[in-house]
Amino acid sequence: MSKQIKVALIGNPNTGKTSVFNSLTGLNQKVGNYPGITVDKKEGVCKLSRGVKAYILDLPGTYSLNASSVDESVVIELLLNKKDKDYPDVAVVISDVENLKRNLLLFTQIKDLKIPCILVINMSDVMKRKGITIDVPLLEDELHTKVALVSTRKGTGIEELKILIEQYKKLSMAQCLDTTNIDTAYFERLQKAFPNQDIYKLWLVITQDVNFRNIVRKELDVLKFQTKSKSELKRLQQKETIKRYQFINNTLKKALVIDRSKAKDLRNKIDRVLTHKIWGYLIFFSLLLLIFQAIYDWATFPMDLIDTTFAGLADWIKSNFANGGKITDLIAEGIVSGVGGVVIFIPQIAFLFLFISILEESGYMSRVVFLMDRIMRRFGISGKSVVPLISGTACAIPAVMATRNIENWKERLITILVIPFTTCAARLPVYLIIIALIIPEGTLFGFSYQALTLMMLYLIGFGMAIFSAYILDRFMKTNRKTFFVVEMPNYKFPLLKNVLITVIEKTKTFVFEAGKIILAISVILWVMASYGPGEKFSNADIIVAQQNTSASESELEDKIAAYRLEHSFIGIVGKTIEPVIKPLGYDWKIGIGLVASFAAREVFVGTLATIYSVGSSAENDGIETIKTKMANERYEDGTKVFTFASGISLLLFYAFAMQCMSTLAIVKRETKSWKWPMIQLVGMSIIAYIFALISFQILN
Repeated sequence: MSKQIKVALIGNPNTGKTSVFNSLTGLNQKVGNYPGITVDKKEGVCKLSRGVKAYILDLPGTYSLNASSVDESVVIELLLNKKDKDYPDVAVVISDVENLKRNLLLFTQIKDLKIPCILVINMSDVMKRKGITIDVPLLEDELHTKVALVSTRKGTGIEELKILIEQYKKLSMAQCLDTTNIDTAYFERLQKAFPNQDIYKLWLVITQDVNFRNIVRKELDVLKFQTKSKSELKRLQQKETIKRYQFINNTLKKALVIDRSKAKDLRNKIDRVLTHKIWGYLIFFSLLLLIFQAIYDWATFPMDLIDTTFAGLADWIKSNFANGGKITDLIAEGIVSGVGGVVIFIPQIAFLFLFISILEESGYMSRVVFLMDRIMRRFGISGKSVVPLISGTACAIPAVMATRNIENWKERLITILVIPFTTCAARLPVYLIIIALIIPEGTLFGFSYQALTLMMLYLIGFGMAIFSAYILDRFMKTNRKTFFVVEMPNYKFPLLKNVLITVIEKTKTFVFEAGKIILAISVILWVMASYGPGEKFSNADIIVAQQNTSASESELEDKIAAYRLEHSFIGIVGKTIEPVIKPLGYDWKIGIGLVASFAAREVFVGTLATIYSVGSSAENDGIETIKTKMANERYEDGTKVFTFASGISLLLFYAFAMQCMSTLAIVKRETKSWKWPMIQLVGMSIIAYIFALISFQILN
């Protein structure tokens, strides 16, 4: 039986914690139940020596154990509750070699909880260039711990860190300093009231206003203790922080030497350009344009390959298993066509994640957050809302959860309500297929019309999010005073390993999470499209043959398939809602796609792929891709269904509509009420309908 060591990876934001996590775990990791960034915890497995594994928990970044937001409380909850299944055997605290003083505040707090601790000093490869020298043995003696100098960029120190993790039982449990002398009499009374409890653990529980698990409250029962007022506790916390920094300063005077004459830093000069009130925005939007152009140019070949492969596979199944009857039709028309309609967009989604990962890894994304704070404050939210809004380009679910770092409830609620306006990866398949149908090929200033249209949709979504925040801020009047603080990490070349792991994990999660929904819906849709009530469905061949006596055999088969689809169960649903959506330029088949895509936006394309496959005769279908089928779709009078007017209407509908029940569920969980997700659903649906209606009526 293999031995298991539970490791908590803890550190300040932007210390390279994710890089260390990736170096330890590789692809042996999972991120909750949703794609995107983690706000609870990320788990991974690291193999140590023979028969020994370490289960690594990558916890949210925090500056200290004095939590100021909900996600930071996750760290404190875990470290204070020994009965938690994830309570660590050893805490690995990640620090940045250039910000060691600030990072050590968190380390000393964790060490004083008497948890075995290892201090990792990351980015050690820049020490020589920055003129930094560390006396590691002296630092270990002063902090009563083991220190690992690590460079994830150079790949050094990771093996030494694994050895220290495996030998965690040899680590000293001694505290860094005694904080009880900040108020000796108070702590003596506290210890007397709870003689069997650790005094520093008691102090942390008393001073935290976080959502502790019941087990902690029950175990410590601190509510019965006659404690100090809130202002007095704040003063004691400040005294504790001062005392810790005095200890840290004295330690670093002995163990750390920085020769400023050797330091070479262009960061300030680059920052002045990238965060400039004019050039900063121009550079950011230019980068966006380049990204969207690359998404189109680079993904064309793999997308065409996937498209023809799935169309050919469906045709091959029909040809070679013609005697399979309904089972063959289900596989070819339901499963293959439905899933293929979404798999085709994997290259573009992967490229989107690739570029976002590079921007984050390089340190540029923090500058974007700082830059956007200037705009945000005018609309009732702060720069802290930018992180969730930008995260929403991957998926709204983790973006909503990422609002936990916003302390002000009003700002947090407004951010939650407007996040779904930002264009997520699930909208991308819908955008790409419609843009390909209605926007002609060509370039403007070197950028294709299609890439410019895609960027415009992203900007429209972000603009609506900001405008909605402004309106909500005016309606939700409260006194608020918040300060925005963001750390500017050093610029660095993105680590290829980190970028690849991010792209693979996020793309894989998107595909499998979406794939399960798409597969289930494709099967349901195929059944509903292949069966129907009454005489019109069962006698479709006779009725159509009587109405089209002069039609050729192939034309007759197409008309029978279309007639049968129209009178199937799914056809009845589409026809029922058609009067509502007809003013938007949609037919009943598009209506079915709108209804089905409420489960997940990306289902829209798979739904149409399934419907059009069922509505085509097998013999006349051939290797016909989903794009071709949609382009050839016509009304009875011969006019095209997907015109410029209906296409723009559809793009705007999906830009503004809340077509995602998973997001509604997560909003309910975060707001603890169905009131806000229902307001979100109704409000966004009305906005989407109005914009789609106006655009179609004008353009048509």
